[in-house]
Amino acid sequence: MSAEFFIAFRYLKAKRKGLFSMVTTVIGVAGVALGVGALIVTLSIMNGFQSDIKKKIIDAQAHIVVYGSVKAGDYGAVAERVKKRSGAAACAPFVLGQGILTFEDRSAGAVVRGLEPESEFKVNNLGNTLVEGSWDALGQARPGEPPPLFLGEELAKNLGVWTGGEVILVSPKAALTGMGILPRMKKFKVAGLVRTGYYEFDNTMAYCGLAAASEFFGLAGGVNGFGLRLDDLNRAGESAAALKNELGFAYTVKTYADMNRTLFAALKLEKFVMSLVLALIILVATFNIASNLLMMSVEKLRDIGVLRAMGAGPGFVRKIFFWEGNLIALSGITLGVLLGVGLSVFIAVYPVVELPSDIYYVTRVPVELKIRDILLTVAASWLLCMLSTIYPAAKASKISPVDAIRYG
Repeated sequence: MSAEFFIAFRYLKAKRKGLFSMVTTVIGVAGVALGVGALIVTLSIMNGFQSDIKKKIIDAQAHIVVYGSVKAGDYGAVAERVKKRSGAAACAPFVLGQGILTFEDRSAGAVVRGLEPESEFKVNNLGNTLVEGSWDALGQARPGEPPPLFLGEELAKNLGVWTGGEVILVSPKAALTGMGILPRMKKFKVAGLVRTGYYEFDNTMAYCGLAAASEFFGLAGGVNGFGLRLDDLNRAGESAAALKNELGFAYTVKTYADMNRTLFAALKLEKFVMSLVLALIILVATFNIASNLLMMSVEKLRDIGVLRAMGAGPGFVRKIFFWEGNLIALSGITLGVLLGVGLSVFIAVYPVVELPSDIYYVTRVPVELKIRDILLTVAASWLLCMLSTIYPAAKASKISPVDAIRYG
């Protein structure tokens, strides 16, 4: 134990002159603790929401999507080529197009996705998102009857249609008929409702069989894309780059992050701004630490003079005040980490904050503690506290030993 640390520790434990001096110390420790605790809880909750949204997106989408028209007889070979080059664990063809769904006097725009259940459900978790109906209806379609269509739950609510109802899908692409150019229309029967938990999907997506979608959008049995699932999600960018080089300009390759770039950027910015705002609490606490050290330099004026007279240099005095601020900061940071982690675990275990399930699709606030965020919070808090000790330590080190002994 160094002499500077020993003296600083004794000063911190010693009974201070006046109530105000003790109160400033307590406020300094409490301010740092509250700031660190609030920051850890906020970051944990935001991490939880980010992970929850990311999971819902990945469950409804593929890790990598390849867009490009492929003829009916070719997409098997193209799929094998895509799967081999990307190292994907599963590959599923799809047909994607936009249309307008009408039911009675209501209409809504929709993104129609044609799929093969056997391969599609190996790529994403769409098979477990049905709240009504059964995916088996895709394999039970009979000639002459409207093909089955599965709607996002929010889209169905907007149209006012439920399972068993019949809707008309209108394509924005016109078809040439004997009566001239007319919009392509087809009747579908709603076979089920899908709830992925991600509002953008549930409000816009409609799913049908691959053959029905290919026929409706004029692809003659072909497809216009493939979805891929990787064993390691973190390799999505690397695998997408390899696919781009392999397939060339005829195909467009996008990862789940590319398709939701705006959302992820907004979440990242929101997390940064919230961290910055809550860091102001810690910044205010550092002013309390600085004021506390300045008062201590006045209280211990005679002690400083004695130390300087005994041969202690300005650096020795500075280290005492640095250690003093360090002890206050570490006390507050330790209490703050315990408070933040404790509250985060409590919120995760007990439903103290309930969310409306029809809006968020979750009833509890999602919480995810990350060691990286805790360490960054601790490091940033400690750095701010140490910066607040520079001026008081420098001021105390410049005190003249003669004046300190005479007027202390």
